[in-house]
Amino acid sequence: MTQIKYRFAPSPTGKIHIGNVRTAIITWIAAKSMNGEFMLRIDDTDLERSKDEFTDAIKTDLTWLGLNWDDYAHQRDRTARYDELIQKLKDDGRLYACYETSEQLDLKRKALLNAGKPPMYDRGALDLTADDIAKLEAEGKKPHWRFKLNHAPIVWNDLVRGEIKFDGSLMSDPVLIREDGSPLYHLCSVIDDMDFGITHVTRGEDHVSNTAAHIQMFEALGATPPQMAHLPLISDIDGGKLSKRLGSLSVEDLRENDGIEPMAIISLLARLGTSDPIEAYTNVQPLIDTFDFTKFGRGTPKMDVREIERLNARIVRDMDYTDVKDRPELSNIDENFWNNIRANLNKVSDINDWHHVTQDTIEPCVADEDKEYIATALSTLPDGDITPDTWKSWTGVLKEQSGRKGKQLFMPLRQALTGMDHGPEMDKMIALLGRDRTVRRLERAAA
Repeated sequence: MTQIKYRFAPSPTGKIHIGNVRTAIITWIAAKSMNGEFMLRIDDTDLERSKDEFTDAIKTDLTWLGLNWDDYAHQRDRTARYDELIQKLKDDGRLYACYETSEQLDLKRKALLNAGKPPMYDRGALDLTADDIAKLEAEGKKPHWRFKLNHAPIVWNDLVRGEIKFDGSLMSDPVLIREDGSPLYHLCSVIDDMDFGITHVTRGEDHVSNTAAHIQMFEALGATPPQMAHLPLISDIDGGKLSKRLGSLSVEDLRENDGIEPMAIISLLARLGTSDPIEAYTNVQPLIDTFDFTKFGRGTPKMDVREIERLNARIVRDMDYTDVKDRPELSNIDENFWNNIRANLNKVSDINDWHHVTQDTIEPCVADEDKEYIATALSTLPDGDITPDTWKSWTGVLKEQSGRKGKQLFMPLRQALTGMDHGPEMDKMIALLGRDRTVRRLERAAA
């Protein structure tokens, strides 16, 4: 039985962003759902734009997300193999040399469009004689090479879109080799998928027409095309193309600047555009167990970046101390403090803000008309160590003596003891403050 194998093939020309990390997440989960392998292939044939620092960043991001890979390769290491199969396609007549300049091609396209015809290449290069070619090359012109498509139906069953049909006679022969002799993405990708035994490919719907040409390339090389899944591209919340803010959102930024947990990203992007509800998962296994490409709709899924933040808050609040205790930002935080504060965290690093509130000097924000009430609160503070139970008995006495209730009873105390008008429940806060800090802060607020 053929081993299931998926691949994620980013180009190291920048950081991984929301759009391509979604493909990586879905590809990885799909592979695991089928007990298959996941390959990371670095598409770095563009030596001028590809940078090792971006390759390292991609690997760091995928590792942080937990998307481990079973196989790994760089395209830049495979040029000899590409050259070998390029020569085969030339010998078989499936790659042919073209000498038109970009200006000449633009004129041809414009003429076809003006005539109401599709801007397909007219295969004029196939009419060149040996003398024509010799003359062009004597003039110093170097050819680009096109793949000669068979004028036949191209049909495949897409895992997301169902049956897809193209007419090869209505498609333009794609350029596969530049004038400098370097192969383009299309051919290298097909050769790699064939050589590495890739059985499934997940990509965006903007690649559908490319896939039609790729299928004929596989066939020309004597290989069976992988099964394809073309996902709708995501849009921003307003339904338009990705906004600059969302489109430029990198995994690195989410991790280092926004304090987002990996499972918040995975929880959203794995389910975005499917019929399954988006929930905050702390483990990827439920997403693997329920994965099915047929759940993805054809419509454009809308992504609200704030949803990542909401999911992140729910995930953080469910975390046990053992999940976070070794993080650098928790070096001064013990288990008791974490358990009392975590219900109010949006990200793990927020714990330090509350540590500052409870342990350092803060400025009370009590209104002048409440100072007498705070003085009464100080005088009625129960003796002995302060525990979470202290709050209930203390405010009970204050309610009876002051006649205050509700917000008038509780808010001045919160403002005096924390300098804020919101936060964790006060029974927990005063226990974390302890008696000495509680007394000092009440004294200062009443002064």
